[in-house]
Amino acid sequence: MAAPTSRTASAGPRESAPVRNAKRFIVGIAAIAALGGALFGYDTGVVSGALPFMEGHFGLTSLGEGVITSALLIGAAFGSLAGGRMSDALGRRASLLWAGAVFIGGAVAVAVAPTVPFMVVARFVLGLAVGSASVITPLYLSEIAPPHVRGRLVSFNSLMIVSGQLLAYLVNAVLAHWEAWRWMLGLAALPAVALFVGLFFLPDTPRWYISKGRSEDAAAVLRRTLPVEDVADELARIAHARDLEAEARRGAWQELRTPWVRRLLLVGIGLAVVQQITGVNAVIYFAPKILATTGLGTNASITATIAVGAVSVLATAVGMSLIDRVGRRPLLIGGLAGMAISLALLGASFRLPPSTAVSVLVLGLMVLYMAFMQATLNTGVWLLLAEMFPLRVRGLAMGAAVFVMWLVNFAVALAFPVLLDAVGAGVTFWLFGVMCVVSLLFCKRYAPETKGLALEELEDALRTAARGN
Repeated sequence: MAAPTSRTASAGPRESAPVRNAKRFIVGIAAIAALGGALFGYDTGVVSGALPFMEGHFGLTSLGEGVITSALLIGAAFGSLAGGRMSDALGRRASLLWAGAVFIGGAVAVAVAPTVPFMVVARFVLGLAVGSASVITPLYLSEIAPPHVRGRLVSFNSLMIVSGQLLAYLVNAVLAHWEAWRWMLGLAALPAVALFVGLFFLPDTPRWYISKGRSEDAAAVLRRTLPVEDVADELARIAHARDLEAEARRGAWQELRTPWVRRLLLVGIGLAVVQQITGVNAVIYFAPKILATTGLGTNASITATIAVGAVSVLATAVGMSLIDRVGRRPLLIGGLAGMAISLALLGASFRLPPSTAVSVLVLGLMVLYMAFMQATLNTGVWLLLAEMFPLRVRGLAMGAAVFVMWLVNFAVALAFPVLLDAVGAGVTFWLFGVMCVVSLLFCKRYAPETKGLALEELEDALRTAARGN
């Protein structure tokens, strides 16, 4: 099959209109579907600015702050489990529509919550949408995009997540002047409405249409993204791949009994745990609370977190550019070393007397830590989880790892404010630093290198490596 990139590059004026139409269609798909990623980022990031004002309004204890923050995350864990099954049964587009509706209802519910129990339930429901979107959005983008832009579109979703967090920090900074925490939470309904309405204008994916025997619908979508002469070959390729995967799923549970596959699953779950126990979401969810311990005022603390969001976006873009050149293992190991050093210095900075200079130092070290984290560990772990499992268990194993990731995220968010009050910020960040060192040793010993290998070659290489260990 001719590569679409080559065809586009050599196309003359006669093909410029179809090429432009295909590009507009693909950009439209990315802009609408990736709103799911942006909502994921916004709803996880916005609580950092709302919590200081909710604390006074509801009279929250540290445990109450942790419960409200983590309620979304436990909902996301179960939403991620449901997302894959729902997208197979209802379709990728219909499932995103469902998630969009829950995003809207959840955003309104948390904004008007009259009591703490109501807020916790509303955050849990909102988490169901966050978890579902974390699975369905990259799936939708990867299946509907033509091969020559698939990697960029799926990576674009990751960029939209951290961009959503940055947007939340900006909104928090503006509304903090009026202590308008309900508006901070409720404004998530606007992009949710845009996602919900926009999806009515998009088709489902060719892959899903073929799985339901709707070949004509699949061909109609492919004709909008590929040259007409390539459509038949792509239809045949998708149908063949679906047959292979259907056969693979039938043997998935049996395959997990194989020692080397079970070992890979444990490594994947270990990587998911590593991503969470090293402190990233403590910074994302509680940055203003951390900065307030240095003597910085509430509004100034909320505004200062914009730097954390901006660096996260830039570092994610850097990580995307490095991952295929540097390799997965070196990026993980180097990043964890940088994170450990940053956290050691961050913990030490809390031993200094509170002052404006100390606040700036703490913010700078938090930003340095987030730069290492987002450029290396965050990028590397998600990619490894998508690459490292054999076909027969890929969906099952990745689903299990992501579920554990959300559960550990929940535990960290619940425990962090209590730990902060019990032992102080300095000791808390030193504990995260120790976790970075332990994680570095784990990655050095167990993390596979998947750079430059096709998925089929990877399966053979990982089987040999796992058996050798």
